[in-house]
Amino acid sequence: MLTRIARSAIAAPKRILGVAALVAAAAALFGIPVSQTLSAGGFQDPTSESARATQTLVDEFDQGDMDLMITVTAEDGAQGPAATAVGTAIVAELEADPNVAGVTSAWTAPRGAAPALLSKDRKTGLVIAGITGGESGAQKHAKALADRLVHDRDGVTVRAGGEAMTYVEINRQTEKDLLTMELIAIPLSFVVLVWVFGGLLAAALPVAVGAFAIVGTMAVLRLLTMFTDVSIFALNLSVAMGLALAIDYTLLIVSRFRDELADGADRDRALVTTMATAGRTVLFSALTVALSMATMVLFPMYFLKSFAYAGIAVVGFAATAAIVVAPAAIALLGDRLDAYDVRRLLRRALGRPEPAPKPVEQTFWYRSTKYVQRRSVPIGVAIVALLLVLGAPFLGIKWGFPDDRVLPESSPARQVGDELRTGFAVDSATDVTVVIPDATALTPADIERYAAELSRVGDVLSVAAPGGTYVTGARVGPPSAASGLNGGSAYLTVATNAELFSDASERQLDALHAVATPAGQPVQFTGTAQINRDSSEAITSRLPLVLGVIAAISFVLLFLLTGSVVLPLKALVLNILSLTAAFGALVWIFQEGHLGALGTTPTGTLVANMPVLLFCIAFGLSMDYEVFLMSRIREFWLKSGRTRADNDRSVALGLARTGRVVTAAALLMTISFAALIAAQVSFMRMFGVGFTLAVLADATLVRMLLVPAFMHLMGRWNWWAPRPLARLHDRIGVNESGAPKDPEPVPSR
Repeated sequence: MLTRIARSAIAAPKRILGVAALVAAAAALFGIPVSQTLSAGGFQDPTSESARATQTLVDEFDQGDMDLMITVTAEDGAQGPAATAVGTAIVAELEADPNVAGVTSAWTAPRGAAPALLSKDRKTGLVIAGITGGESGAQKHAKALADRLVHDRDGVTVRAGGEAMTYVEINRQTEKDLLTMELIAIPLSFVVLVWVFGGLLAAALPVAVGAFAIVGTMAVLRLLTMFTDVSIFALNLSVAMGLALAIDYTLLIVSRFRDELADGADRDRALVTTMATAGRTVLFSALTVALSMATMVLFPMYFLKSFAYAGIAVVGFAATAAIVVAPAAIALLGDRLDAYDVRRLLRRALGRPEPAPKPVEQTFWYRSTKYVQRRSVPIGVAIVALLLVLGAPFLGIKWGFPDDRVLPESSPARQVGDELRTGFAVDSATDVTVVIPDATALTPADIERYAAELSRVGDVLSVAAPGGTYVTGARVGPPSAASGLNGGSAYLTVATNAELFSDASERQLDALHAVATPAGQPVQFTGTAQINRDSSEAITSRLPLVLGVIAAISFVLLFLLTGSVVLPLKALVLNILSLTAAFGALVWIFQEGHLGALGTTPTGTLVANMPVLLFCIAFGLSMDYEVFLMSRIREFWLKSGRTRADNDRSVALGLARTGRVVTAAALLMTISFAALIAAQVSFMRMFGVGFTLAVLADATLVRMLLVPAFMHLMGRWNWWAPRPLARLHDRIGVNESGAPKDPEPVPSR
């Protein structure tokens, strides 16, 4: 197949490029508006206890899918005439809207509940509205309501927050961050590409491949939104990975093409050989990365599923463009591929001669590999110890759920959240809601006894039940809006002062679960604390399966590539080791707050989805580099006498041939993902930092130091496999030994 693609590229490059341009244009027209159909949610397990409880509240009590909170502030007090007029007007408009399920406010709530909706200084009143439409629809409805209702008037300040507006502003901020990321990554990457590829035309090739991959992925994501929810954060991945993989794959193909020319092949034969070797490596690498990312569909949250969709799509488009568009462009450009060489122009301007070609044994990568092999034990021990020390903070990780604090302090939703946490006596975000799905067999006395027992749990301020409000077992008030009974179901709201995501909150949640339920009826808990627990358990319970699948896929694919069972095991261990520094840094910076948390707000936790996402993507891309390196090393090993000395020389030659490619690709990939550090949504900044560190550690400490040290120590055992597996590899394994044995002549242009 690859040989036929190369021949087609030589015979009809303009036709191939024309078709590719039409496909890209159609994908761009369809895919670019995709951000309007994506959602900022997807962090919750839809099958969890908290999700079922929330659905009961929506179905049975018309509570709405998301909360919209509006603060009304006036200097003469929330109960003054100006604030009262504005507050009641907002409530009236909300109640008249068909997308609002229920409204409570400081001006319309029962007398016993109203004080909780006033700030401590009594200058701010709160309006809480339940918005319907599901996770995606509720965000759109909340945005429309905020655009219409939230504006200052008559000296009264009005702000919108709550879960619905938090997601709306995350969407809005992510679109801005995406533009910022593109403005940073693409120009900077192009400058580095010009230097690495040695010419403006050659540097433009990976940019074109990347653009094809990005617009193609956008089209796929928009198509998927017609059938399922897709996270807006998948767009960030599409841009970063599309550009990064395009650079990786194109750089590998162009470098191999130039190597073949340097070895004396004519341009057409060099292109055919390149596609038969480097092209196969690209496809093999793409398969490895795509399958690693596909494992995220095993998680129930659509946030992680969305990254699987985007990852598979962007890898597929990048690989397709690299093996179809890139060879056609190379064939069309011919000698002009190396035109406008900036390095040559600079040397002429400075009066410096052209560098003379060096024997491979005198190159930096060959000599550095030989140095590592001579000192393999001390270097290997030192690098492993360093990575383990850097990864030690990860042992103290605590999982959390994203709230408004992922937004910058200038965000209105963040400002409302900060005011609720500090300016109000009770923060409704810490409430725990207890739902009794089937209360038909219960008496009011049963529910009251249950509410009284719940109120005795430590750090519980009160329990609002259908029979009244309870504080430490005593009934202190009439029923409030924070409770309900409709004959078939009931719910109670537990107000608490336990700080979210803290050990006290976890202990309290355990104690609430331990309270005997009324008449033994099953109950369901929801609220941020319970959602956080359910989301974390959904990830940790499936993590062994996901890790096992990734390990199995990687082992099988690397066995097919190398014919060894030792090298796949080595790759698994070293790839995991390369991630330790990144995971340790995430905890040390973003959870513990060192280095000022890089401008974010530390909550003492990490969003549980992000380390999993980082692992799946970074592990897959680490395998990307592993495939680049092992395929070249094996090529030299198969041509050698296969002694221990030949093993060391094959490793050195493989690194000499791919070291510059891998390092340049890692640098350029780092630029793509480091641009995420400019994101104003904190967990995307965290992802940018983590991925940047993971790529740098993998391309330097692991790929250039630990790999040659390990392979030197193992010697010929690197290539060992049991005889049955060796025979299996002979039949179905991948052959990277060189050009195809093809009797047909290469077509001439």
